[in-house]
Amino acid sequence: MKAKKLISLSLILAMSLAGLTACGGKDNTAGESSASGNTESQGDSAVSASSITILNGKGEVQSQIEKLASTYGSKSGVTVNVKTPGAGVDLQATLKGYYLSDNMPDIITCESASFANWQGLLVDMKDEEWAGRTDSAYVDSDYGTIGFPYTVEAIGLIYNADLLEKAGIDPAGLTSPSAYETAFKTLDDNKKELGLTAAVGYCAEALNLGWSTGNHIFGTYLDAGLARDDTTYIDKLNDGGQFDDARLSDYAKYIELLNKYSDPALLTTGTYDDQVKGFASGRYAFVTQGSWIGALLTGDDKAEYDYAGDFKIGMAPYAFTDGTETIMTSAPSWWAVMKEGHTDEAKAFLQWCSENDGQQILVEEAGFISPYTDCKYVSNDPIASAVSEYISSGKTSAWHWLNMKDGLKDATAPVFLDYASGELDASGFATELKKATADYYAK
Repeated sequence: MKAKKLISLSLILAMSLAGLTACGGKDNTAGESSASGNTESQGDSAVSASSITILNGKGEVQSQIEKLASTYGSKSGVTVNVKTPGAGVDLQATLKGYYLSDNMPDIITCESASFANWQGLLVDMKDEEWAGRTDSAYVDSDYGTIGFPYTVEAIGLIYNADLLEKAGIDPAGLTSPSAYETAFKTLDDNKKELGLTAAVGYCAEALNLGWSTGNHIFGTYLDAGLARDDTTYIDKLNDGGQFDDARLSDYAKYIELLNKYSDPALLTTGTYDDQVKGFASGRYAFVTQGSWIGALLTGDDKAEYDYAGDFKIGMAPYAFTDGTETIMTSAPSWWAVMKEGHTDEAKAFLQWCSENDGQQILVEEAGFISPYTDCKYVSNDPIASAVSEYISSGKTSAWHWLNMKDGLKDATAPVFLDYASGELDASGFATELKKATADYYAK
């Protein structure tokens, strides 16, 4: 216990420096479930455990993760307790509270930047069998394979394949800015016949959608068209906020196309709901979101999607340079095993999650896109099959925006808004983006 408290003290200091704020130090959970009524307090990992605990960071699939835990419990005899924090709760602050109260889950959820909070406290899983069947594990240069991927998300221009076919546009040819300009103009010229409000559903509102422009769309500058291990542009960015001027110029011209062909009512003041519902109802042929909206098309926006004819959906690359054929994929977060928990039981559970029974629940019921190359299941999510095709064909780039300075979106998103508002031209956008980024890195 003394050793743990010493580690805890250093962790508190590290988290304080990182600016973590606790949510009152309480167990802010929407609920806790287990595969059976058998529970056991956390103890020495050398002692065989009859129960383990996992922190689920995705409240929207709470019931599915609970079924995953229950199914494993019935097969293994090990109870898996699921803690699911409520919507909007800071996961890392919640974990800090658990750690300080000596009530840490065995398996935690971490985004890329969050792993730094637990340096030296997570199990290296490089020798686990599942690690050889995915390229989406979180690997730290110092601490090894510390993140287990349970789903993959993708960023690309999502499109209504039925509308594109009706307009005579071949999405396979959308690999250059000129091809996009021709496609957008064709759609815009035939809006009435196609029932469109606009060719593109793009929104640059900065306060509530800054995560979209400032993280995801900005992230395409860093990775579009590159090999997964190519870190050229994220390395430059992290070296004081530097850019490649030629690539940035091409990128700015492409964003100009999105500004030009988006719905003016959506472009600067719209909401995420407006954007996704507009696409679901067939009013936009393209939408600048990621694979996660598939859950909305079969959930909250199902009525609009059904009314629009349950159209076929595809995903195309952000091709702001000629010959770009990749979409961007990554695990949005990972499950990690605490060294001070029941490590053997936790690793066994994660291994099972990567195998047939676990994958069936995660894919078919939770709607996840599997990061495992041998998974035979495909979600009924209308976007999942398109993403799976890119993964199986090796046409994916990485998500290195996860590695840029934390909070950078707060500096870059307003520049996207100014560009969309007409306050900047392409050259001014590039200049202001460079300035805002350099200033942020200089802090």
